[in-house]
Amino acid sequence: MRHILGIEIGGSKLQLALGRDDTSQFVGFWRSAVDASHGADPIRERIVSGVCELLAQAGVSRDEIAGVGIGFGGPVDVVAGMTIVSNQVAGWENFPLVAWVREQLGWPAVIQNDADTAALAEATFGAGRGFDPLLYLTVGSGIGGGLICDGSIFRGNGQGAVEVGHLRPRLGELRTERDSEHPSHTVESWSSGFGIEQRTRQRMAANIDPPGTFDRLRALTNSDPDRLTTRLIAQAAAAGDPVSQAILNEAVDVLGWAIGQAMTLINPARVVVGGGVSLIGEEQFFTPLRNAVRRWMFPPFVGQADVVPAALGEEVVVHGALALAKAAFGG
Repeated sequence: MRHILGIEIGGSKLQLALGRDDTSQFVGFWRSAVDASHGADPIRERIVSGVCELLAQAGVSRDEIAGVGIGFGGPVDVVAGMTIVSNQVAGWENFPLVAWVREQLGWPAVIQNDADTAALAEATFGAGRGFDPLLYLTVGSGIGGGLICDGSIFRGNGQGAVEVGHLRPRLGELRTERDSEHPSHTVESWSSGFGIEQRTRQRMAANIDPPGTFDRLRALTNSDPDRLTTRLIAQAAAAGDPVSQAILNEAVDVLGWAIGQAMTLINPARVVVGGGVSLIGEEQFFTPLRNAVRRWMFPPFVGQADVVPAALGEEVVVHGALALAKAAFGG
C-alpha cells in the first residue's frame, strides 16, 4: 500500500507525518523546533533532512510515497502552490513551495494555510466529524479560522476566507480602546495569547493599580515580564488577581463577539475551538466563551450549534495535511 506525507510548517515548529489511505493513525512522525529568527532557509533544509529521517524510521521507501499535503503558517496561493508570506519567519514571501517539494523531494504536493488544514483535520478525524458545515478557530499566539463545507475547505474567491482574527470589533455600549478605528485593533490583538500577554505587560508597567495588585503574577514569573504567558495570567486570575481576571474576561468576550458574528453569517452545525489559549480550560475559557457567543449572535440561531474544544492537539495541522494529501493523491 502506498503512503502519503503530511507537513506542517509553523512559526515555532516543523512537523512531518506518514500515513496510509485506510487509517488516520500516523505510520511515522517527526518533529523539530523552529527558530524564527534564522529565516526560512534552515526550515527548508530541515524538511529535506527530516523526511530522510522519517522514512528511515518508518521503513518506507521513497517510491512508496504517493504525494504530500502541506499546512503552512500563513496565507497561501493554493492554485499557484505558493506561500504568500509568514508573519513569523522571513523568507517565505511568494515562495513556490509546491514546486520546491517536487524538485527537492520528488513528489507532487498540495498546500493550504494551517488554520484551514486544521479545520479539515477536525472535520475529518476530530471534534467536528459528522458536522456540516463546520467552523473551526485556533486561538494561540494568533487567531486563525477555517470553514469546512461538504467535506471541503471553503476559500472564498480563492485567496482565503474566515479570517475571524482580523475582524475589528466595535461593540456599541462597551466603548473602550478596543473600539479604536486603528487597523491594528483586531480580534487577534485582543484575544490571542500574544494580545493577552502584551496588554498585561502594558498594564503592569503603567503603575496605575493599587500596590500588590500584581503580586501573584510577579511571583509566578519571578518578576520577569518576559516569562509572562497566558497560562500564568489565567493562574493569577483563578487565584483572585482582579486585573488578570478583567483582561482575560475581555479577551474571551471579544472572541465570543467574533464567533457570534461568524455564526450569524454561516449558521454552522458546530464550532470547534483549539489552540493554546483554549487550553486554559472549561471554567476560564469555554464557559464564558459560550455565554459571550450567545450574547452577541443572532438570537434565532442560539442553541443550533455548540462550541466545543478541539480534539487533535498539537498534531492537528499535520493530521489535516495528511487529509489534503489523501484527497489529492490517495494512498
